[in-house]
Formats: sequence, C-alpha cells, structure tokens
Amino acid sequence: MSSKKRWLYVVVFAAAMAWVESAVVVDLRTLVDRLEPYQTDPLPFMPKLGEVELVREIATLIMLATVGWLAGHSRQTKWGYAFLAFGVWDILYYVFLKIIVGWPHSIGDWDILFLLPLPWWGPVIAPVTIAGMMIVFGTLITQFNPPAHQIWPSRRAWIFGLSGGVLALLVFMSEAIRSLDGGVEAIRTALPTWFNWPVFIIALALMAAPIIDIIKQIGNGRKRNAGVADVSENVHFSIQTFLLILLYKIISHDT
Repeated sequence: MSSKKRWLYVVVFAAAMAWVESAVVVDLRTLVDRLEPYQTDPLPFMPKLGEVELVREIATLIMLATVGWLAGHSRQTKWGYAFLAFGVWDILYYVFLKIIVGWPHSIGDWDILFLLPLPWWGPVIAPVTIAGMMIVFGTLITQFNPPAHQIWPSRRAWIFGLSGGVLALLVFMSEAIRSLDGGVEAIRTALPTWFNWPVFIIALALMAAPIIDIIKQIGNGRKRNAGVADVSENVHFSIQTFLLILLYKIISHDT
C-alpha cells in the first residue's frame, strides 16, 4: 500500500473518531448541563462519571497511537501517523461540535481540553494550533521519508520540542496549579480569566523546532541528490522567525 493511501486511511479513521468524540462530549455535557464549559462550577461533582471520563480519555489516546503503529512501516512513520491521527482528530472534534451544538462560537472560546493530570484550560485556537503542527509533522515524516534514508528530528530539535510541550502544558494547567492549595474543590471550580499568550507563543516556537529540522533535512536531501550545496543555517532561522511572526499576527487579529 502506498504512503498516500495510508495517510488517507489514517485521516478517515481520525475523522470518524472525531465524530464519536464530539457525540460523546455532547452527551456528557448535556447530562451535566454544561454544553458551554466556561461557566460557574464547570466540572460538577459526579465521582463515578468523572472516573469513567478519565479512563475514556486514556483509551482515546491509546486508540490514536495504535492506528499510527498499525499504519507505519518503521519507527519513524509509526510516530508520524500517530501525530497525524491526533492532529486531525483534535481539529475535527471542534468542527463537529460546531455542527452539532453550535459551539464553539469563536476560536477564542475557553474549553476544558483534558482532565489528566489536572484540568487543562485554553482558548480553542490554542489546541487547534498545536494540532495543526502535529498534522504538518506527521505528514512530513510519513510522506517525505525515503526508506533508504529515514529522516527524524535531531536530539537538539527534540529537546526544544519537548521543552515547548512541557511549557504549553504548564500554561494550560496554570489555573489548576494555582488552585492546588485549595484542594479538589478549588481545582474543580476554578475558572481562568487570562491565557498566557506570551509564554504560549514561546512554547509554540520551541515545538516548531522538530518540524523545521525535518524540513531542513528534506531540503538538504533533495539538494544533495541534485548536486547542490546544503541549505544554510540562516534558512532554518528565517523560516522559524516567519512562522512566529505569522502566528503572532493571527492571534493579534483574532483577539
């Protein structure tokens, strides 16, 4: 099977999972009367339902990772397809929620993204941006990765990327972290009033490092095959700077 067909099948699977996810979330939010998550007492105290929801989140991640492992033919492409599946699933989840219940009203609406290990809060555009980066990364790894010379981000790029991921998690969980001293009740009822965009943009820049590194490797490989000199370090820096400026302008325009 060609890599293009594998890519398409993974996207179709992720889209189907996104619809299931949206339907389940609508059912759950209807049950607790929280179709719009940003309101007083956003996480009603329902112990059994909460436990089920936590396990469901873990099961969803396992399913997305599994389809990547099944679709890939190497360690690199397995991870690539898993990233692709997660990104498509996350974006279409919001698209389908909009179709089903008319929410979110805008990309700036607050949402509870995950509950593990603490509730994650963020405007819709934040996880969607990360999901878009995951789609780009997964596509590059799975569609531009010749079997004879498997490409993968360098260790330095991964250090930057993982550091950005940790930083983004801290931004998402910042409200819950501030509420830790108040116990479970304080965490459950906490509502964020401000999203730390400056730190989040830094996190996005760091998370872009593996993507930029892969683009550079693809460019270098093509130029070597054509008998041309390698891409310079300045190209790497210029692309990353351009992406940061573009993202900043998009966020500034939307907010």
